[in-house]
Amino acid sequence: MLATQGKKIWMDGVLVDFADAKVHVLNHTLHYGVGVFEGIRGYPTTKGPAIFRLHEHVKRLIDSARLYRMPVPYTAEEIARAVLETQAANEFLPSYLRPLLYRGEPALGVKNRGGKVNLAIAAIPAKKYLGDGSETGVRAKISPFRKPHSDAMPSFAKAAGNYLSSYLAGVDAADDGYDEAILLDSNGFVAEGSGENIFLVRGGAVYTPGLQSDILLGVTRTSVLQIAKDLGYPIVEKLIGVNELLTADEVFFSGTYAEIAPVREVSHYIVGDGRVGPVTREILDVFNRAVRGEEPKYASWLTPVPTLARVVPRAARREKGSA
Repeated sequence: MLATQGKKIWMDGVLVDFADAKVHVLNHTLHYGVGVFEGIRGYPTTKGPAIFRLHEHVKRLIDSARLYRMPVPYTAEEIARAVLETQAANEFLPSYLRPLLYRGEPALGVKNRGGKVNLAIAAIPAKKYLGDGSETGVRAKISPFRKPHSDAMPSFAKAAGNYLSSYLAGVDAADDGYDEAILLDSNGFVAEGSGENIFLVRGGAVYTPGLQSDILLGVTRTSVLQIAKDLGYPIVEKLIGVNELLTADEVFFSGTYAEIAPVREVSHYIVGDGRVGPVTREILDVFNRAVRGEEPKYASWLTPVPTLARVVPRAARREKGSA
């Protein structure tokens, strides 16, 4: 369980107390899963608080909403400013920020095209998503539940309803004593974790499933690919069979909340020698320095959190009838 007590939540231009962030029980998103969200990290850096890859996350949020035909009442710039404002209001670091576009008004019926789209942004103190094993390697199980094909559920979208299979896979893995699940795609190839992308190392090359496996294009995944390339490792995006996974030299997950988490065991098969491998360790070390502002090469990935007076986005001002 990651739920915790935050301080303030941004709701359509207003910062409200954590306990007062409420919507109606008959809202459309709760009943049908038609909502899109992001997970974003805030970090303490050498130059003060900063948000990791803020603009990439905001772009994906807007793209997800487009796929689900949800008109976004804010510009990308306004959403980015709202995220920064939420971080500033909550103060704690490292943090996990959750922007959510949803329809909060009472409205039943599957085809809700006219309901108002709302934006909420929460922040909670970040914890180790995969537990203490994130440092030494987690145990993962190949799940009996598959990742839905994109012609059923668009994998490009980070949508609420898209995570039902992840929930089933994750709970099943936990019930069997594992830290995480690995989902296969509809054709039986390796897709991703329940909330992370997955990487394999074989013969010094870094492998990861591509779009043909209906993966979510993770922002942290993109960062890992860039770091691996800069370190000189060959990168291969391809269909990955289960046998390739079980005989890999190294395996690791990547995700905003999970960051980079080594995998030491897959369905009772020990990965490599059961310890964090050298390629994973090198990528992990660079990543950890990058998010804390210690790698000048990746300075553009960090957006400073300004200590400025808050600015209410135009959409919220319009709704209040102000100029």
